[in-house]
Amino acid sequence: MRFGSSRQHLPLKLLSALAVTSGLLAAFPAITGAQSLPGFTLFSGVKSENQLPFRLDYGGQANGWDRYTLRIPAQRMKLAVAQFAVTYPDYYKGTFDPNKIEVKYRGKNVPLEEVKWNQESRLLEIFPEEPVPAGGQVEIVLSNVRNPAFGGMYHFNCQVLSPGEVPMLRYIGTWILSIS
Repeated sequence: MRFGSSRQHLPLKLLSALAVTSGLLAAFPAITGAQSLPGFTLFSGVKSENQLPFRLDYGGQANGWDRYTLRIPAQRMKLAVAQFAVTYPDYYKGTFDPNKIEVKYRGKNVPLEEVKWNQESRLLEIFPEEPVPAGGQVEIVLSNVRNPAFGGMYHFNCQVLSPGEVPMLRYIGTWILSIS
């Protein structure tokens, strides 16, 4: 029996443990940094093909101030849009600032004619000066938002009205916001 053999393997074991530990520690910032982005949602009631991407710029903390960037992918923009309508559930008790709402098309600001917030109907109506063209990514940016006092999961639905259509809103998809 040789006594030196276990000592020779000790540096290898330490190196392996160090590699595993540093790998785990390196993953933590990536996990915590993604909390404001949509993740994998189970049992939301919304089919995955109808879920829209979003970002909560200040982490989605209950009773905190935030900025929501609600995205509509280019492939969902099949027709030009003359009006965006965002509805939210009756249990969402946050507040919006209609003067701090923007629409961006392919990263550039779209001039808005009017933004209406109907609190009773839980509806944000956004009217661009000119119809937003089809085929490009759109972002609806809600700044100066006061998150609800209590956390939860909130479905924000996006509907649009295209120019020349029968005046009926058409469903585009749902943003599933999680406030903690």
